[in-house]
Amino acid sequence: MQIFPRWTNKLPALIAIAVALGGPGLIFVIWYYFSPRHTDVGYQPKQPVPYSHKLHAGDLGIDCRYCHVGVEKSAIAMVPPTQACMNCHSQVKKESAALAPIRQSWEDGSPIEWVRIHKVPDYAFFDHSAHLAAGVGCSSCHGRVDQMVKMRQDQPLSMGWCLDCHRNPLPHLRPKDKVTQMDWVLRSPEEVRNDPRVNANVNPPQNCTGCHR
Repeated sequence: MQIFPRWTNKLPALIAIAVALGGPGLIFVIWYYFSPRHTDVGYQPKQPVPYSHKLHAGDLGIDCRYCHVGVEKSAIAMVPPTQACMNCHSQVKKESAALAPIRQSWEDGSPIEWVRIHKVPDYAFFDHSAHLAAGVGCSSCHGRVDQMVKMRQDQPLSMGWCLDCHRNPLPHLRPKDKVTQMDWVLRSPEEVRNDPRVNANVNPPQNCTGCHR
């Protein structure tokens, strides 16, 4: 008497076919859907204060550098301190319930625990000042911040994404006095080269030590 039915004889072949077809399929799914373009783009955490970039950077036209004061001189853009907020809000919306954490921070000196959105891995080095000095605008990496009521990650910030720009930086370059202009439209390499206000001779590193130090 047979213990297993006759169809089980086909199991080894079926398993081999499943592995042959499913293996590459699984690799593709992981490569495509587990990439930062799908896992990180759109990241939009809840913040302790409902700060609207659309209102401040868009409607009011406040320059990025007013709050992110270190972006032209430092590797990091710096999260604005409470003092930067209170420069205005000591006079504007002084009783707003949404701004209670700001007032509390101002009174007792405790920091506001903003949730960081844009972050490259610790083993990668990124310098904001070098990119702005070359003429790379804020919107190239952060998107149209002036249209974001709630801040989100606009680009994957992955190694491949960075290398794409390092290999062909010209479309992302603009005059240095336009780096914070949110509605700047990327141009062709020919247009950039013909613009005397732009340094088209930038040579961003493509070797490992450029970012991994």
